[in-house]
Amino acid sequence: MADVHSKEVRSKNMRAIATRDTAIEKRLAGLLNDCGFAFRVQDAALAGRPDFVVEEYRCIIFTHGCFWHHHDCYLFRVPATRTDFWLEKIGKNVARDKRDIHRLLSEEWRVLIVWECALRGREKLSDESLRERLEEWICGGGRYAEINTAGIHEREE
Repeated sequence: MADVHSKEVRSKNMRAIATRDTAIEKRLAGLLNDCGFAFRVQDAALAGRPDFVVEEYRCIIFTHGCFWHHHDCYLFRVPATRTDFWLEKIGKNVARDKRDIHRLLSEEWRVLIVWECALRGREKLSDESLRERLEEWICGGGRYAEINTAGIHEREE
């Protein structure tokens, strides 16, 4: 199936996709504020330019879009057009994520991934549920975890 947009229109649309201050980042920032955590955003000095850095607890928090970072959930669909291109592009994102997370963990940072599906969409978690999970993980420990629609899950390094 051919793209419904010309190359110029598709390029313009892709350039308009925000890389910071996205809706999911704003929601997570509000939840972190509600919990009383002090944080920095988009720290370019750290691998992967983390969305949030909670220095007091030595925590890194990434908000990952389910499409761009290939999350196995209802928000991820392989595009019908230019499938090979998109799978290669997304695959590179996933490989970069793994490299950056490994580097942060080796530098003694704790890493939390909050998936887009937990923050928006028909199966999103409530603010109360997200706040509880954030506070539990940030204050309680754990080296590497993810929050998705099913809750919080510790990950292997």
